[in-house]
Amino acid sequence: MTKKELKKEIQSGLNDLFKLSLELEEIDLEIPTQDDHGDYASNIAFRIAGKLKEDPTNIAEKLAEKIKNDFFEVSAKKGFVNFKFTDKALNLLMKKTLKFKRENSNKTMVLDYSAPNIAKPFGIGHLRSTIVGQAIYNIYDFSGWQCEGVNHLGDWGTQYGKLLYKIIEEDLNPDNLSVSDLEKLYIQFHEEAEENSEMEDEARKWFKRLEDGDERARKIWKKCVEVSMEEFNKTYDLLGIDIDHCIGESFYEDKMEEVIEEAKEKKVAKKSKGAWIVDFGDRMPPAMLLKSDGGTTYFTRDLATVNYRIKRWDPDLFIYEIGADQKLHLRQLFETVEMLGWKSKDKFMHVAHGMYRLKDGAMSTRKGKTIHLEDVLEEAIERAEKIIDESEIVDEMTKKEKRDTAEKVGVGAVKYADLKKHYKKDIVFDWEKVLNLKGNSGPYLQYTTLRAKSVLDKSEESFDLEVYDLSKQERIIVKKIIEFDDMVDIARRNFTPSTIANYAYDLAKEFNRFYSEHSILNAENKKLKRQRIAITEAGYKVLEKSLSLLGISLPERM
Repeated sequence: MTKKELKKEIQSGLNDLFKLSLELEEIDLEIPTQDDHGDYASNIAFRIAGKLKEDPTNIAEKLAEKIKNDFFEVSAKKGFVNFKFTDKALNLLMKKTLKFKRENSNKTMVLDYSAPNIAKPFGIGHLRSTIVGQAIYNIYDFSGWQCEGVNHLGDWGTQYGKLLYKIIEEDLNPDNLSVSDLEKLYIQFHEEAEENSEMEDEARKWFKRLEDGDERARKIWKKCVEVSMEEFNKTYDLLGIDIDHCIGESFYEDKMEEVIEEAKEKKVAKKSKGAWIVDFGDRMPPAMLLKSDGGTTYFTRDLATVNYRIKRWDPDLFIYEIGADQKLHLRQLFETVEMLGWKSKDKFMHVAHGMYRLKDGAMSTRKGKTIHLEDVLEEAIERAEKIIDESEIVDEMTKKEKRDTAEKVGVGAVKYADLKKHYKKDIVFDWEKVLNLKGNSGPYLQYTTLRAKSVLDKSEESFDLEVYDLSKQERIIVKKIIEFDDMVDIARRNFTPSTIANYAYDLAKEFNRFYSEHSILNAENKKLKRQRIAITEAGYKVLEKSLSLLGISLPERM
C-alpha cells in the first residue's frame, strides 16, 4: 500500500464516518520522528475538527477504529492517527517494489532537451538541460508513458549570419575550421561589432541570404553543422546520452509559412510597423512572428515545431527542459498555441532550470566567458584515474578497464553533483563541488551499490524477502526501500530527478549502516542470514534502478 493508497483509505473512512468529502491533496501523511508514533502519522483530525465541531482526539479514535486492516497497526494518540506497517505489509510491499512494473499509462510525452547551438563547443550550461532532461525522460518511460525525446538543435538564426560574415570576410575555408575556431570567430565578431555597429546589419543580411537559399551561404552553414555534430556526439557518448530524435531548427524552414498564414487568418497575428506580431495585451510583451524584412524568428520556428509535433505524435504532454532565461519566450509560445486552438496551454510544462554562473557573474559565449563541458568531464575522469592508481585493484585492471571505470566514476560524479540539486536552483560553478568524488556524491552511490552486489556474489544465494522480527536498522532500510515507488511518482509529477537522487543517497546511507551493524553472510542462524541477504538484494536492486533513472552507469568494480 503506497502513501496514495493509504490516503484513499483515510478519505473513504472520513466519508463513511462523517459524510465528509476531501481531496487526497488535503490529507497529510508525515513520517514521525518518534518510533512509537508508527511509520506514518496524519493530523487530519485537527484539520477537520472545526468543521465537525468535535474534539480531535475523538475524531482520531473513530477514524483509527474504522480503517484498521492487515497492512497497518492503526492507533490514535493525542489527536493523531498513527500507522505502523505489519510484517505482512512489509513483505508484500517489498515484493511489489522489486517487480519494477508500472502500468502502461496510454499517454504520450514529447520532451525537448539538450538543444546545444551549432558552431559552439558543448558548454557546462548545456549539461543541465541534457542530463536533467534525460532523467525526466527515464522517469516517465519507467512510469509507463510513451516518450519521444527531441534534441532541438540551435542550427538556424542570426548568429549564423555573424559566422557567415566572418568566414566570408576573412576568406576562410570552412573545411579547415573546428568548433573551437567557429566559437573564436563568434567572439571576435562581437568584439569588433562594438566598434563597428554596421557589422550587425551585415550579419542579418547574410542570414536572410541563408534563408533565401544562397548557395555559398548554405554550403558554409552545412559544414558548420557537420563539424559541430561530430563534436556533440563525442560528448553525448561520454555522457551515455542517446536522444530519440535530432531535429534542428532548420528542419522547420519550409513549415513556417503554413503557421504564419494560419495565425493571420485566425487574427492571432497582427501587423505592426511592417512586421507581424502576436499581441498578448497587458499579460506580457508581444512576440515577433515575422520581421519587417520578411525574416522569421526563433518564435516562428518554435511555433512551427509545436505544430509539427502535434501532427506527428499528438502528445498528452509537452515538456521543455530549457533554462529559466527562456521563461517569457515559452509563456508567449504556450499562450499562442492556445490562441490558435491547437492545444490547451496546461498541456505544456517548462522545466526552467537555473543557470550555471561564474563567481564573477553570468557566463557568456559572446564575451568568451564560458566553461567547456569536455574540459570538466576530462578533469573528472583524470581525478578518478588517480584514485584508481592508489587503490588495491589497480594491478588487476587492464588499461581499458581502468579507463572505463574512471569514465563511469568521473562522469557519474559530474552528473550527480548537478542532479541532486533542484532544477530551479542556480549553480555557481566550482571545480571542487562539480568534481566531488566523496561524501554525498555519485561515486558514493556507485560504491555502495557495488558493495551490496559483492555481498550477493559471495552468498551465491537469493531468497524471497520474508521479514519477521526486524532490528531497528533492518526495519529502517526495509521502509526506505519500499518508498521507491512513491519517490518515482513524486519525481514524475514535479519533474524533479533530485527527488530520486536524494532518495538514493538516503537509501545508500541506511544500507551502509545496516552493513556495519549486522553480519550478513555470517549471521547467527540460517533464518537471519536468508532475511539479511534478501534485504541486501532488495537494497542493491533499488539503488541500481535509481542510478539507472538518473542516467548514472555502474562500473564493474571500485
